[in-house]
Amino acid sequence: MRVQQVTLRMGRKKVRCMKKFVTLVAVLSLTSIGWAGSNREATVDRLDHAGAVLHEIMAAPDRGIPEEVLEHAQCVAIVPHMIKGGFVFGAENGRGVATCRTANGWSAPAFFTITGGSWGLQIGIEGVDLVMVIQGDKGMQRLMSSQFQLGGDASAAAGPVGRHASADTDWKLNTEILTYSRAKGAFAGLTLTGADIRRDEDSTEAIYGHDISTHRILSGEVAVPAFAVRFLDAVRDAKAQAIASK
Repeated sequence: MRVQQVTLRMGRKKVRCMKKFVTLVAVLSLTSIGWAGSNREATVDRLDHAGAVLHEIMAAPDRGIPEEVLEHAQCVAIVPHMIKGGFVFGAENGRGVATCRTANGWSAPAFFTITGGSWGLQIGIEGVDLVMVIQGDKGMQRLMSSQFQLGGDASAAAGPVGRHASADTDWKLNTEILTYSRAKGAFAGLTLTGADIRRDEDSTEAIYGHDISTHRILSGEVAVPAFAVRFLDAVRDAKAQAIASK
């Protein structure tokens, strides 16, 4: 009788433990789903903001990215509202989105983070929009590699600003990435060196649902998500805006 009672109590404990385990798994699953949903929403929001940033920059009279620069762009990368800072500062976990030219138009968006880097003297800045125009196949391969350093692995320089780029072709031939910044409405070429560009794993998984390489995304092997169309429209229309502002 005593053995049976002990066995019964042990069985009840196992049942209670199993119920607790099932409950814990359910809670963790809901938490994971909620996190994935919020991360996806934030990433989609970043896409919309990136498109708006480019549209607003190109709409500024005489202060946009020149038509010639856009003509030679292999990829465009944007980090909307990246950082708050004071004098000399570095990027802090800025997150951006990029697209590259393919045989069928602009690619699906790829997501990246940017950290570190010397920004030079910029006083009282509350928020910075960063635009990078990647030139040539070498620059595009850097971006597809998922990890590189501006000014180290890839040459970078402040991009020319205005309706037309200078006749001097140094910006076209010798620089892989042209960088720009906008803060409080002011838009200018930006000297940014030492910043690390890395693949944004969380955003990539949130949007595409599985592990997929940046190279495949930017080379056009991945279908464009419906919610990325507005961002790609802004990139596609940027040159037309530059021409219209003449």
